[in-house]
Amino acid sequence: MASTASIKAVPCDLALMLAARYKRPVPIILGILVATLANHGIAASLGAWVSTLVSPDTLRWVVAASFIAMGLWILIPDKEDEAADRHRYGAFLTTLIVFFLIEIGDKTQIATVVLAAQYEQLVLVVIGTTLGMLAANVPVVLAGGFAAEKLPLRLIRVLTALLFVGLGVVALWNGFELT
Repeated sequence: MASTASIKAVPCDLALMLAARYKRPVPIILGILVATLANHGIAASLGAWVSTLVSPDTLRWVVAASFIAMGLWILIPDKEDEAADRHRYGAFLTTLIVFFLIEIGDKTQIATVVLAAQYEQLVLVVIGTTLGMLAANVPVVLAGGFAAEKLPLRLIRVLTALLFVGLGVVALWNGFELT
């Protein structure tokens, strides 16, 4: 099994590391939920504010470019992080703190800003991005250390990157159809 020093600080990796360390899935899942709601709530508010500053046509181009850039960025693995080893507050509080901190400026937070700028349903954007984060991390937490070596993270990154690039192309295509 990989040591904590060799695990990259992407949320799924962090969830796996916390699950293997604490062996308490419920507080870890609740920590992910609370941290993601707080982080994505802030990000969605920022996105909604940005949408008031630019025209819809400019916003469409920014959203499309952001999705394509996000797709390319996803292909780059995150830097190593041992933040979980520095916190000794139990499974829930450690998860809440670490997940909130690693999501600042991360891909999902930026995606939340972009989605909130595009759509006026701020609460639905936060719910959707939070459900996405939970869908990606809850199975990892439940699998715990068992699947540490088995997760095809490269394949997941490539498929996710293709999804974001596809969303960017769709945003551009819809922009051309609307003009």
